Amino acid sequence: MPFEPVHPEKISHSVVRQIEQLILRGILKPGERLPSERELSERLRVSRPSLREALSDLQESGLLTSRAGAGVFVGDVLGSAFSETLVRLFANHDEAVFDYITFRRDMEGLAAERAATMGTDTDLKVIDTLFKKMETAHTKRNPTEEAGLDADFHLSIIEASHNVIMLHMMRSMYQLLREGVFYNRQIMFKQRTTRDQLLDQHRAINDALQARDAAGARAAVAAHLGFVENALFEQDKAERNDAIAQKRLQHAERS
Repeated sequence: MPFEPVHPEKISHSVVRQIEQLILRGILKPGERLPSERELSERLRVSRPSLREALSDLQESGLLTSRAGAGVFVGDVLGSAFSETLVRLFANHDEAVFDYITFRRDMEGLAAERAATMGTDTDLKVIDTLFKKMETAHTKRNPTEEAGLDADFHLSIIEASHNVIMLHMMRSMYQLLREGVFYNRQIMFKQRTTRDQLLDQHRAINDALQARDAAGARAAVAAHLGFVENALFEQDKAERNDAIAQKRLQHAERS
């Protein structure tokens, strides 16, 4: 008969699986500090020895890291998504920027479509909350804050799609974006007209999602990223034209 004895699972293994799930689902994020050992053992209702064994296993696997005097943190699991060589290659070639936007348009369009149909009411509430924060930041005229919330808004849509592979892949992409590898998003938020347009585009995405309009959400994402692509193209063209104009000016001043 194809049966095997059932063995009770060690408590530490249950703790490991729970923390793995939290990291897999994107609830615990890279660099996030875990509660103290005492607090965590109380929350999980396990003994400290069992907790220590679980944390040790997770550190050996690279999912957690310990910092002397600071505590235990979620490991930088995104760091392995792209090699340093590939990141430098992205940064040194403009075509990577437009390929990145095309990739985002495809992936985020699909994520928005899935979020509209598969996201829970709580997922949609998270997205709406972040959009409201974007509206508040918009009135402050703080490009840094607004750009950061923009990334959080888009990632919340990917989270609401409930596809863990897409979630971690896109988090890796957004980390490179935050580091300015593809382009400086804060530049786009400095001009008032552009900022107004971007906010309206995010409102259209949010409205479609709240209405659970899958096709409308995907179309709104495509329109938004099409605008971003065109804005970056025009910015790049203006910079190249100005570089030529600077040379003309230097030549004229020397003549």
